[in-house]
Amino acid sequence: MNLSRRELMRTVGGGALALGIGRPANGESGASGAAEAFDVATVRADFPRAAKNLWLAAAETHPFSVHTLRAIDQYAEYRALGSGDGRHSFTADHQAETKRLFAQLINATPDEIAFVMSTTDGENVVVAGLDLAARGGNVVIDDLHFSASRYLYTALADAGKIELRVVPHRDWKIDVADMERAIDSETRLVSMALVSNINGYLHDARAISDLAHAQGAYVYADIIQAAGNTPVDVRAMGIDCAASSTYKWLMGDFGLGFLYVRDDLQGDVVKQTRYGLRAVAQRDGAFVPRPGAAMYEGTTTMPYLPAVCALEGLKYVTKLGVDNIRAHSARLVERLQGEMPGLGFPSITPPGTNTPIASFITPDPDATQAKLERAFPERVVSGGRWRKTDATGAVEQVRGLRIGVSVYNNDADIDAFLNALD
Repeated sequence: MNLSRRELMRTVGGGALALGIGRPANGESGASGAAEAFDVATVRADFPRAAKNLWLAAAETHPFSVHTLRAIDQYAEYRALGSGDGRHSFTADHQAETKRLFAQLINATPDEIAFVMSTTDGENVVVAGLDLAARGGNVVIDDLHFSASRYLYTALADAGKIELRVVPHRDWKIDVADMERAIDSETRLVSMALVSNINGYLHDARAISDLAHAQGAYVYADIIQAAGNTPVDVRAMGIDCAASSTYKWLMGDFGLGFLYVRDDLQGDVVKQTRYGLRAVAQRDGAFVPRPGAAMYEGTTTMPYLPAVCALEGLKYVTKLGVDNIRAHSARLVERLQGEMPGLGFPSITPPGTNTPIASFITPDPDATQAKLERAFPERVVSGGRWRKTDATGAVEQVRGLRIGVSVYNNDADIDAFLNALD
């Protein structure tokens, strides 16, 4: 059978490496040479999508593992057939375990964790609880923040509720000195994406938190692009509140997220603004508040299927270890950072960025898209349109590719992608 080079690249493993053509074979790439933090072949087998089609877009959504598929089946069978033979609901014990594992992941306590619908939902709970619309003052963000967050604060500013201060990036990173100039005694909240969804930039959270706290302001962090792939310690970083959905690096699904509120801020500083039965227990006709951050769950109905996925994802992340996940992705991202500029794709991820996201400017988006469509049967990376701010403050739109590496990716994946662009 005569196969074209493109067809050869689509063989199992995702690239031409298994057949000895194209770029060097797995383990001979000339990258850092560090030993894998875990057995990639074993992990890869847990994610069937990895063998079926290249996916370098974990920063967009993360594939399910076979363990998650089994858990979904068990829950679906429970809903269809009732309990028995391993079938069960997503019980209170499962919910507690899910909170415990997430709390452990970010160095919080389970009583500091609430279930919310999404990252943005969690941030809205914080903003409402701080009563920013009534208190006035200013909110400081930066232009590497997530667009939904920028919309939230822009809407409040347009309504005359707050002053919004947006710190521009310099060379696609945020200068702490610029944050210091923006934060003053009238600052009520500093909000940031701990890891930027735009280019993977990792904030100096401790330095920013110290600046905010010195002025009496609080710090919120969107950690959706960090939780599960980058070490997060909310206490060491000085983060007061944070939120994350579960459909990215936590390997879950849409519809469930986590909100962290520091224990000493609950109720007094970040007030309860929504009221529903998840916040209370009913005893002898009385409503008894549940302990801790459960007060913020308010009107949220527990979405059991996404919760089943979240618990399995958290178990998997915990088993592998975030430090090991980080070490695995670091070597692959290093390869991309080293080779993509030589193919005509300048990086907008600052050198030394210790996250699994790397983004690159695409000089000719249409030609690049055509190359990828010829090489792969389905979309393999995320495209982006980003605001670039130059030294004078002028803003222009640029287009590019955002690559998110995860535990199932290997050298063959990177080779297949680079071959397609070369």
